[in-house]
Amino acid sequence: MKIVIDQDTCCGAGTCVMVAPEVFDQREEDAIVVLLDAAPPQGLHETVREAASMCPGRAIQLDEGLRRTA
Repeated sequence: MKIVIDQDTCCGAGTCVMVAPEVFDQREEDAIVVLLDAAPPQGLHETVREAASMCPGRAIQLDEGLRRTA
């Protein structure tokens, strides 16, 4: 998983930080999202997906790459 942030569409709600503080933070001056880990470990992927789905500004884009099928 690779995370891309669009700081121009971030509204500073902070939902991502509440859901996945290991991956997201906010700037002090304007609360815009700051990405701490653009390629988080597998164990955080579901949490990151949740944070992205809850983002009111849709500022978090996920590139999941190719998935293996069994």
